[in-house]
Amino acid sequence: MTEYEKMEQGQLYDPGDEDIMREQRKYQDGLWVFNQLKPTDLAAKEKYMKETFASCGDNCYIELPFYANWGGRNVHFGSGVYANFNLVLVDDGNIYVGDRVMIGPNVTIATANHPLEPELRAKGLQINRDVVIGENAWLGAGVIIVPGVTIGKNAVIGAGSVVTRDIPDNALAVGNPARVLRIIETENK
Repeated sequence: MTEYEKMEQGQLYDPGDEDIMREQRKYQDGLWVFNQLKPTDLAAKEKYMKETFASCGDNCYIELPFYANWGGRNVHFGSGVYANFNLVLVDDGNIYVGDRVMIGPNVTIATANHPLEPELRAKGLQINRDVVIGENAWLGAGVIIVPGVTIGKNAVIGAGSVVTRDIPDNALAVGNPARVLRIIETENK
């Protein structure tokens, strides 16, 4: 099995493999061009997201600059997604973002993870874990989401929080690590 196949199947793999790097560089070059666009060049921004992302709904917008290991190749945006400045997507694995998600400035969403065993880590190996963000979620400024986390629909993650475990639907979570403060109900919205 090739390193690329291992990566695609969610197994431990070498991200520095030449076949992987050759493919990834194409996306990185495309991302560099995307980051040179004028803020008013909405059609070109949309074109990039529709052509490069794994999937992208309608009316999505990303403030530049935008950073992604694979240029967004493994990103799945629903419709109406808004991302503020300096979004960092470590998209070695899949990142699923539901409809109408709001992402504050300086947010990092990571899918790449490295082994705890120092011998494997010294070899530069990694394993990817998908991240899922439910519809209508709001990620405040500076939020960090680690690999393998699911954030429920309508959840709000407070600014500066580090999300290390799943967050349920309709939850307000804050802190490092992020903890659920309460469930957002109709009477306390």
